[in-house]
Amino acid sequence: MLECLTFQIAFISAIRELFDSKRSLVKCKVLDLPSILLLWLLFFSLLRYQHCVEVFQLRDYQQEAVSSVLKHFRKTNESAVIVLPTGSGKSLVIAELARLAKRKILVLTHVKELVEQNHQKFESYGVAAGIYSAGLKLKETQHQVTFASIQSAARNLDDFNEPYSLIIIDECHRVNLPSPDLSDEQSNAPLNAQSNKPPQDKTKAESKFNDALSSNTESEDKAQPEAQSANKVSKGSNSNQYQQIIEKLMQVNPDVKLLGLTATPYRLGMGWIYKKHYRGFMRSEEKRPFEHCIYELPLRYLIKREYLTEPNLVDATIEHYDFSSLRANASGDYSPADMNHLLNKNPRVTQSIVEQVIELGEQRQGIMIFAATVEHAKEVFSYLPSQLSALVTGATDNTERDKLIKAFKRKEIKYLVNVSVLTTGFDAPHVDMIAILRPTQSVSLYQQIIGRGLRLSKNKKDCLVIDYTGNDFDLYHPEVGEKKPNSKSQPVQVVCPSCEFPNVFWGICDDDGYLVEHYGRRCKGLVDTVSEEQTCRVESQSQCDYRFVFKECPHCGGENDIAARNCLQCHEVLVDPDDMLKKALKLKDSKIIRCAGLNLTSVDGKISYKGADKGAGKLKIIYHDEEGTQLNESFDFAQPNQVKAFNDIFSKRLSAKISLQLGSTQSYEVTTLEQALKLANILPCPDFVIARKQKFYWRIKERIFDYQGKYRKANELK
Repeated sequence: MLECLTFQIAFISAIRELFDSKRSLVKCKVLDLPSILLLWLLFFSLLRYQHCVEVFQLRDYQQEAVSSVLKHFRKTNESAVIVLPTGSGKSLVIAELARLAKRKILVLTHVKELVEQNHQKFESYGVAAGIYSAGLKLKETQHQVTFASIQSAARNLDDFNEPYSLIIIDECHRVNLPSPDLSDEQSNAPLNAQSNKPPQDKTKAESKFNDALSSNTESEDKAQPEAQSANKVSKGSNSNQYQQIIEKLMQVNPDVKLLGLTATPYRLGMGWIYKKHYRGFMRSEEKRPFEHCIYELPLRYLIKREYLTEPNLVDATIEHYDFSSLRANASGDYSPADMNHLLNKNPRVTQSIVEQVIELGEQRQGIMIFAATVEHAKEVFSYLPSQLSALVTGATDNTERDKLIKAFKRKEIKYLVNVSVLTTGFDAPHVDMIAILRPTQSVSLYQQIIGRGLRLSKNKKDCLVIDYTGNDFDLYHPEVGEKKPNSKSQPVQVVCPSCEFPNVFWGICDDDGYLVEHYGRRCKGLVDTVSEEQTCRVESQSQCDYRFVFKECPHCGGENDIAARNCLQCHEVLVDPDDMLKKALKLKDSKIIRCAGLNLTSVDGKISYKGADKGAGKLKIIYHDEEGTQLNESFDFAQPNQVKAFNDIFSKRLSAKISLQLGSTQSYEVTTLEQALKLANILPCPDFVIARKQKFYWRIKERIFDYQGKYRKANELK
């Protein structure tokens, strides 16, 4: 800032001196060639510095996002995601990162509009950059920074043979996992194969990151529906297009870094697109396209500070579609054929909806209507004022599409109907009403649709959003990941007994608000781990290993997820509980009960509940099913090995239950019979108990806890 001001003062002084010395020539309106060239040089230099003053004023959260990237890549090369809402200025963050770069970087996105937009923001800094997009009729790779469309880049991989140090993917929620047909090495390489070692010193770290930044990409030659866009597989490849270009650049430079930016970090059918959140918890234990989320900004933050327009969300009350009979297809969304079949039965509903949109939008500047199918969009368009309306679909010619969009942005057109092509990469700030006439199960798509109306504009107070389909999403806190187990479930907080992380799981509370049960499997907290690699001390975070429910390995006793097929510790095959039950049912000397409850008592009456001898005695556990059939077993608390056996079976599950009901975060082990008898109401009950005949009695061989399978559990409806 000071440098720019100093230059302006120097420029003014130089102009005065020049014109004083050439006063006579100036009066004659004549200047010699060197003077003219000097004037032009100084003039354009001033423009560049003035640009610098204006453009480099990043908002506080944009600077925080940039700093988070610098901090992350100083510590590790693992892939990362930045989450910024629509309209928050992701292009400026990308431009600032590219400005800091000293080596080649590639910026990828899926539509030409975003390629062009990101490129313009970067060049506004006075620095040249390349565009690689067939849709924009440019294929430049000679610059330090290249903005490319993923479609064009994936079709011309041989044009990217130079070493790039950073890949930036805009709208990175479109990135899918590598194809399972790829080798493990290929599948893991783009995301996690890079070294975790910290740089040797801060200076080298900054240099290494700055060297890493280099490139931008863009979009599609033709506007296509979202379902057919950037993850389309090219011929002769088992990988989607993003993975193809990542794999190519990894071959040239194995240390290339991967950074994604998005407003919606989740995918339909996948859930969260990253594994670890920078606030210290896991989003997913499964493989994901990105490893870390390193910065996230809530939508409410921008609305509260008036960086975005507030959405006025309204559910249609007069007319609406009933899509409840539709069933999701294999991809997790609804079939266009099924939607058309349903919509054709209700033509009057569509007409009434459009009439209401026209009425409510009378004082609105720009109205976007999102239709379910092309056939539906044509019907909607037919009810709108023809002179003020336009229809854009994936089949619309590019030239015609650009013409209609420009007319809409100039406010020559008021109503813009579209099908799946204007949800990302479309920027019309004057849009102040959105009508949703299409159902979706995608949280990401729903948020992207509403995001079209949240940018600031003159004379725009809010954005009216009317949903005519009953899409049940929370715009600010969407439910992503595990589906709601049942109608009674609600988000509940469960503290981990091991690391004390406050997990949020689905659970059930009683009428007084006390937690009855929850459906969490494993603690989602991240704990610090330190390892020694050669001479380096490497600090990282890993997921807490505490499991609220688990399957115990019969070989090593290790705890595993209840759906695991192989033990994480010894890698032996775990017995499937359904196979175990099926095998036991075939044996004549076996007995299985569907356990509905258990009772505790002392053996032989030698020890009573009150005043028990604290050092000895036998505990008898009686398991019973719904019809009263029983199996029992005993533990002699005078024998240390039997005390250990009891705790091996019940202690871990007991600790989880106590932490749930009493709020304790400590592990609990039973050492005396008196303690055991007091646990009658909270001792974990197995779902199935399997016993084998031993001459005169039944000996319990297996207890199946936390069962999930094809057989009915006790007290469940058939």
